[in-house]
This record gives sequence, C-alpha cells and structure tokens, in this order.
Amino acid sequence: MANMNRRNFLRSGAATGFLAGTGVLSTLTSGKAFAANTSGYKALVCIFLKGGMDHADTVIPRDQASYDLLYNARRGLYGAYGVGSGSSSRDRANLMTLNPTNAANFGSRQFGLPEQMTGLREIFELGELAIVGNVGPLIEPMTRPDLTRVGAQLPPRLFSHNDQQSTWMSLGVEGAQYGWGGAFADAALRSDSSLNPRYAMVSAGPNDVFLSGKEGRQFTTSAGGAQGVTLVDQPYVLGGESRFNAARDLLDEYVSKTGYGETNLFARDFARQSGNGVINSRAYDTALESSTGITTVFPATSIGSQLRSVANTISIQDKLDSNRQVFYVFMGGFDTHSGQTNTLPALQTALSEAISAFRTSMVTQGTWDDVTLFTMSEFGRTTIDNGDGTDHGWGGHHFVTGGSVVGKQIYGDIPTPDLDGDSFTSTHGRLIPKVSVEQYAATLGSWFGLDAGELAAALPNLSNFSQKDLGFLGGATT
Repeated sequence: MANMNRRNFLRSGAATGFLAGTGVLSTLTSGKAFAANTSGYKALVCIFLKGGMDHADTVIPRDQASYDLLYNARRGLYGAYGVGSGSSSRDRANLMTLNPTNAANFGSRQFGLPEQMTGLREIFELGELAIVGNVGPLIEPMTRPDLTRVGAQLPPRLFSHNDQQSTWMSLGVEGAQYGWGGAFADAALRSDSSLNPRYAMVSAGPNDVFLSGKEGRQFTTSAGGAQGVTLVDQPYVLGGESRFNAARDLLDEYVSKTGYGETNLFARDFARQSGNGVINSRAYDTALESSTGITTVFPATSIGSQLRSVANTISIQDKLDSNRQVFYVFMGGFDTHSGQTNTLPALQTALSEAISAFRTSMVTQGTWDDVTLFTMSEFGRTTIDNGDGTDHGWGGHHFVTGGSVVGKQIYGDIPTPDLDGDSFTSTHGRLIPKVSVEQYAATLGSWFGLDAGELAAALPNLSNFSQKDLGFLGGATT
C-alpha cells in the first residue's frame, strides 16, 4: 500500500463489489468548475445487447435489388428461415415496411423490420424512434482502402467479445477502469453540487464498466428493490423467530458501521462507504415503498424486469433528489454462430415488447420527453452466413427512442449489401463502421447537458471526426 494514497483507495473501488452496487460516492471531488447543463430532469437508458446483434437480420433491406443481394450472401440462413415459403418472417413481403422521412437519402432503397419487432416499428412510425446505421468502434474515419494504409489507426482486438464490449462501454479494451456513461454522470455531478450523487448511475443489470465513474459508484437495483444485505434483510437466513432478533440487530449495526470508531483513515473511509451503501439501499427502498408505484404491465422477461426497475426508479427521482441519471440494462444471447433462426426472433420479440412497455410507462408518468433509451452491442455480425448462423462482425445498426428523439429517420449509413463495396471488409462482409461509438455517445451526451469541453474529455477520439452531433436529438450535425 506504499504507493496508494487515500484518494486513490476510495476511487479504486477497493471496497468490494457490494459497494459498487450500492451507489457510494467518494467525497473527494475536484474543485474545478464545470459547465454541464443540469436544469430539469434527464435520463439516459442504455440497453447492451451482449453477444453481437445481427444488424442485417434486424434492419433488413426491403427493395428487391438489395434484398436479393442479402439473400445471395445468406442462402444458408435464409434457407433455415424457410424464406420462399410465404410464411417466413424473413420473406420480403412479410417484412414490416419502414417509412423514414429522409427516405430520399437512400434513393430507391427501402428497409423493414421483422414482424417480431412490431412495437419498435410502431414507435418509429410515430416519430419517436430513430435508427442509427453502421455504428462501431473507430479511432479515425475508415473505409476498405484505409485498412491497408500505412499508419492507419484501427481499434485494438476487434472481433473479441470481452474487448469490444469494453470498447463500446469505455473506449478501451478489457481492463479499462472508467466508462463514458459514468463520465457523463460525473460531469453533471461536478457541475451542480446540489445533485444527489447516490443514484446518478443506476444499474438494473450487472456492474459493468459503462457506469464506472472517477467520482461515483453505480447503484444496483432490481425488480424487488435495491441490492440489500441478505443476512440482515432476509429473516429466514438467521431464523425467523424473535429469539434471533438480537443477533440480527447486532449484524445490522455491524454492516451499517454505526458508531465505528477506527482511527486509521483507510479503515474509516472503507467503513463509511460500506455503511453508506446499506443506508442508500434502504433509503431507495423507503422511497419506492412510499410512492404510488407504476401501473404499466411489463413483459415477464429479463429485459422486461430490468426496464421495469428503471421505470420504478424514474418514478421516484424527485424523492431521490436526482435530476440527472444514467441507467444500464442488458440482454444476452446474441452470439448466434448457429441456430440463429431459433434464437434471434425470440430476442427481438423480447426487446421490442420491453421497450414498448417502457415507453408506455414513461408516457404515463409524463417523463417520456426527459428520457432517451438507446441500444449498444459489441459488434454487428458478418453479412456472409456460416449456415444457420453468422460470425463476429464490426459495425452494426442501433435504435434510439424517447420523446425528444427526432425519429422516423435513419441516421448514419446502411450500405447496400454489395460485398465488393468499400463499406465492407474483403472477407466475410463485415461492415466497416461509418459512425464511431464516440459520435453516437457525443450526440447523447450533448442532449444530457455536457458542453464541448466535457464531451472531448469523456470521448478522446471525438476530435478525429468532423461531425460531432448526429442530429437524432435535435442538435447540430456539424
């Protein structure tokens, strides 16, 4: 511990995984002035689709020429779907047509969603959902010729699940400490000292790096409330009889660190953080219990349950005194090397139904204009199939929805599936991203309230791209 000072100890998260899940914030913040706009309430909700969502099996070309190109690249996969039977969800006639207001940007080309995504298609047509095409990790703009250019800067460890998940979340490979979701919340907290830091970064899923901030710690919740202390909060563990109450009270006092008098600074800070974690969890549950609750019925799926937790938290944000929040949820199962026809449609149904329920809840609460939900995934998948599945790709298409979204438009680029074009790698038909993760993030961050300097600090490669704001949240596109 010779090289570790007290500030680094607190920020390192050395206080165990429980602390990371209970929303503890170090009080050792910088005195530097920040300019993030924190007026009103705003929330970002990230859904991470782990495994690599197949973008070309989600936003599907519907004009005959483009559809035929994709069909020829995926004969095995389309055969497994039973394309040509007239009843397949991937038959061209059965794709749900999208009617973007910027259709002229794509000439005669058309796009559709599979019938499993009815809810998302309805939100798109309402003008409250945008599609951002061909997003992926980039250090600088890239095309096929650039891949062999001397000095070209490519993101490290492409096509690796863990590394690309981390790159999307933190702009660094596995082992990175801080995520850009955490950086956005940090900027808001530094800008306004009146904000409650305990519930600024909320995960309804795992404690991934996306919500890891230099100043804050993510708070973990679930459909049943905040993460608690099992030995104290679950009476059956120690025994339900009253004779165990004294032991339970002593244990509660221990985990809450009531009256802890340690003189060592490291031990005292650890104890304070641990105790505050318990207190924060109970304060959250008290706020939830005292609220009227949400009335929207969410689907009984993992993603449905997680988004219900997010909706619950947003419904009590006034009680939590937190008007800037970043949320994180996830879905797994998108690594569809085989059996894609049996896996992806069900995942698409679950995603669409959960987002639709979430929108209904936000509209009912009157907060839909204040919330922006967006998807991420470590990569798209190859255009060329490998039978009834696809391999790891690079760029992919994503959804952004909310009452402030300039929807019913396709941003970025969805290239014609001509595998000889400069938008694809020379093997497997991997999409070379047109839009960087950092451009995608900057558009979200600008709406969240960050200024140009704060965005540049959180997104170090943003300066390499001329377009800083993609426009899907009404910002400037240059």
